[in-house]
Amino acid sequence: MAFNTGKAASMLNCRTLALVATFLAAAQATTTATMSNATMPTLTPEEVCNLRQVCKKGFWLPIWQPQNNISEGDKAARATVYMVSLIFIFLGVSIIADRFMAAIEVITSKEKDVTVKMSTGETTVVTVRVWNETVSNLTLMALGSSAPEIMLSIIEIIAKDFTAGDLGPGTIVGSAAFNLFVIMAICVYVIPEGEVRRIKHLRVFFITASWSIFAYVWLYLIIAVISRGEVEIWEALLTLFFFPATVLTAYIADKRLFPYAFLSKRYRANRAKTIVVQHEGAGDLEMADGKTNHVAEDVIFRGLDNDDLEVREFEQHRKEYIEILRDLRKKHPNVDMRTLEEMAEYEAMNRGPKSRAFYRIQATRKLTGGGNVIKKSKIERRSSIKDVKLDVAQEDNVTKIYFDPGHYTVMENVGTVSLTVTRQGGDLNNTVYVDYKTEDGTANGGSDYIATEGTLVFHPTDTHMQIKVIILDDDIFEEDEHFYVRLSNIRVGDKEGMFQSNHHGKELVKLDNPFMATVMILDDDHAGIFHFDEKETEVVESIGEAHFKVVRSSGARGRVQIPYHTVEGTAKGGGKEFIDAVGEVVFENDETEKYITIRIVDDEEYEKNMQFSIVLDEPLLLRRGSVSSEESGTGKSSHLDKEFDPKILSGDPDLLTEEQRIAALGRPRLGDIVKIRVTIRESMEFKSTVDKLLKKANLSLVVGTSSWREQFVDAINVSSGEDDNGDGEEKLPSCTDYVMHFLTIFWKVLFAFVPPTDYWGGWACFAVSIFMIGVLTAIINDLASHFGCTIGLKDSVTAISFVALGTSIPDTFASKVAAVGDKYADSSIGNVTGSNAVNVFLGIGIAWTIAAVYHAAKGDPFKVDPGSLGFSVTIYCIFALVAIALLMIRRRPFAGGELGGPTKWKIPTSIMLFLLWVLYLLISALESYCHITGF
Repeated sequence: MAFNTGKAASMLNCRTLALVATFLAAAQATTTATMSNATMPTLTPEEVCNLRQVCKKGFWLPIWQPQNNISEGDKAARATVYMVSLIFIFLGVSIIADRFMAAIEVITSKEKDVTVKMSTGETTVVTVRVWNETVSNLTLMALGSSAPEIMLSIIEIIAKDFTAGDLGPGTIVGSAAFNLFVIMAICVYVIPEGEVRRIKHLRVFFITASWSIFAYVWLYLIIAVISRGEVEIWEALLTLFFFPATVLTAYIADKRLFPYAFLSKRYRANRAKTIVVQHEGAGDLEMADGKTNHVAEDVIFRGLDNDDLEVREFEQHRKEYIEILRDLRKKHPNVDMRTLEEMAEYEAMNRGPKSRAFYRIQATRKLTGGGNVIKKSKIERRSSIKDVKLDVAQEDNVTKIYFDPGHYTVMENVGTVSLTVTRQGGDLNNTVYVDYKTEDGTANGGSDYIATEGTLVFHPTDTHMQIKVIILDDDIFEEDEHFYVRLSNIRVGDKEGMFQSNHHGKELVKLDNPFMATVMILDDDHAGIFHFDEKETEVVESIGEAHFKVVRSSGARGRVQIPYHTVEGTAKGGGKEFIDAVGEVVFENDETEKYITIRIVDDEEYEKNMQFSIVLDEPLLLRRGSVSSEESGTGKSSHLDKEFDPKILSGDPDLLTEEQRIAALGRPRLGDIVKIRVTIRESMEFKSTVDKLLKKANLSLVVGTSSWREQFVDAINVSSGEDDNGDGEEKLPSCTDYVMHFLTIFWKVLFAFVPPTDYWGGWACFAVSIFMIGVLTAIINDLASHFGCTIGLKDSVTAISFVALGTSIPDTFASKVAAVGDKYADSSIGNVTGSNAVNVFLGIGIAWTIAAVYHAAKGDPFKVDPGSLGFSVTIYCIFALVAIALLMIRRRPFAGGELGGPTKWKIPTSIMLFLLWVLYLLISALESYCHITGF
């Protein structure tokens, strides 16, 4: 019995020791990545490294039971399920991030009209973005790109009861390493042979690169130097404060505010030689050293040298749209302007500058079978909706009565003149009455015309009525005269003609301008006075042939020839702005108007203001009277008749015969306006098309949505991930497009319930999307942690490898598309440094601020183990400095730019950057498992 009792006690002690050992192992596993705030025994680094990680319940997901005594096959099966689930959730994050970035694109694409003063002193209205590009890139754009990493860090803190974990911070550092090394390596390599891409806003890049390095140096300082193993409230708040500081300094660099007033600059005079402006290298690159991505055109566009940055950018965009229209018109000369506008809008969106959000959306949709973002069908659909909103007007229910036309010119011998009165709009089934009456002007009723008055009756459906006035002819030579016909006392009746009053105070019918017509009576007893009808006129350059009216007044007797010629001004002839013309116009008997035709050359300028003149020379009477009167003997030919010789007629009147005096009185003469100044202006149709492009070539038009119906249609349909064919036909989806579409259709349909981007200016979509990203990242946190503990992988290694890779895949494809499609490197790699800094300042700053405040309220310190995280950050900072230095070296002539360049430099650069990432992963993993001594 004693033996049995001792054996039982021994067995009990063994079980007790086993339970204690299990408890200690679990407690020690909890401190593998972080130090618990509870009082625990201190473990050596070797003991920590040798601890087996124990799976624990996640924020959303429970642990997979059982945990003990499972076979290797079970572990492999569980790991496979976790990995597939992670990939599926990553796809979901990509889809909702697509909606999130679309909302950001709509928000940051808001535009406003700004009146600015040009260097010439005149004002102009330009359309500018409400959001500054740099500010939007570092705030909403960076938040959209880094939302999964930031949300993962915050959710992990909450899931672990406000204790520090390895997954969130590790993902931020690992994602930064992947972005800086792998994405840049890909971007350097994918540039087509012989091309380079350089950073346009180099100042901003220097600022964001400095902040991105400082962010991780600061992260190391607060966990390993300033207060080792502990993060105080002021440190967390200062980390969060560095985010607006980053945005502010980048904005200062972008706008070149007060610090740049003290830096050395070079100056040059603008084209007008009146204003001296500063510049820094050729083209539009900052600090470019005379090297640009594209050779400048010889065409001069007003406003490109303006001191105001907004004007320069606006004019640069307008210049690009003008060039697009010119190219398309050359390729398609017979296309109407509406079709040309649609083609130009599509081309402008393809060629124009694109934001980081656009490239992220483009990459996601191509990967998931959503097709090309810029689709002609969608552009046409959204554009037509916008045009309808702009052009639809309410129907006018008021009937208008007016003369059409309002001016009549008749010869004295016309007999009777008919004036047309028109009814338009309103209810044409009513009967309308309107009185009319003639009024004297210089012409008198009874001697020059028969005065008349009466009432016009518009019966139902009648739209035109006529008033007839008799013109009296005489043989007295006199000046041209005129009289008026006025409409008044308008009334409305029903279908039967019974008068009715206005219903409910609404006006049913009214007189509209012109309600008074002017009738000009031309005297036909004189050869006439010849002149232009105006001193100045304007024509558009696209008119082709311009017609200028020459008027014959104070008589219309005989056949008269009027010579004319053109005179150059600022507009040059010889086919440059117009075709020189020297010729004659011939007025037949009783003819009062003729036109001079001048050919205008269309060189499709957006703004044009050039002048030339047309001058009339002395008229020559070719025949007196009509042909019929000459043939009957009553007329008299005067081709060579000396009685019409200008030398004779200009002599002393007392020496002239009676016949010569009569001839002198009746000979043709020039009037006051013998010279017309013609101003050639830009084509308003061409100009309005360019203006529409400036308004409508907004990428939010294609990435945004206007209704839930549109979102569900887009979610269900599969499109090709390849670009359209050259003939404008969309390619059919490939097998890969169908596979990816069916893998993601659940997420597409689910997130089609997110509010469209047109609601609340995009903010409704923004709020719902970021909430859904938070839900999915909470699931990613649980899956990644369970996956790591199942295969025995630490959270610190899982974070910098699998999780960082999963969150960065969309950014990788976005940067690749941006590197190839954009003419600068800013969208592909310039925003990487900004996003890396924002990850720390927001992801770490918000999460650790919450935790530090929570523990301070409880009176406990917020503990953060500097071990693996501090070592990983240190390795990243060293390698990041090498990578950025490598990019700056590539700006030298041997490579030509940060991206692309000769193959002999492009491939080694990509390999070196990729090796930096591999080394970073390897060294960090070895340190986590104590093969390398860390901090």
